[in-house]
Amino acid sequence: MSRKVQIDATDRKILSYLIKNARTPYLEIARACGISGAAIHQRIRKLEDNGIISGSKFIVKPKAVGFDICAFVGILLDKAHVYKNVIKSIERIPEVVECHFTTGTWALLLKIYCENNQHLMNVLVDTIQNIPGVERTETFISLEQTIDREFGV
Repeated sequence: MSRKVQIDATDRKILSYLIKNARTPYLEIARACGISGAAIHQRIRKLEDNGIISGSKFIVKPKAVGFDICAFVGILLDKAHVYKNVIKSIERIPEVVECHFTTGTWALLLKIYCENNQHLMNVLVDTIQNIPGVERTETFISLEQTIDREFGV
């Protein structure tokens, strides 16, 4: 069972700066929070040690590199116990950027990026639907992403 870590208003303010831009200088965050740079370092270290934050990353915009299609694929499995093997196969598909084991109609929900509709069809028909244990799929093409944000507190 995971433990819930308590964070205060200063931690929340620090997180809001890091969510907007993980490269924000610690001294800039310190000034905004009204505490020392050393205190910011200690608080960020505590947030990392408690598993609240981990690492930092650059975000590649798929459309900027030619991946114009974002789709969500619901997968129905022929037997529930095959999900681990199906996930191992899905991990080898580079177009898949997220995979969720879910409740409801679909056992798995994938988020994938493809260059165009033909590429999407190839990934679906030639790859995903050929994975042993996949009974059927349903695909939802995203027409527009209207909200794009990281989880915040």
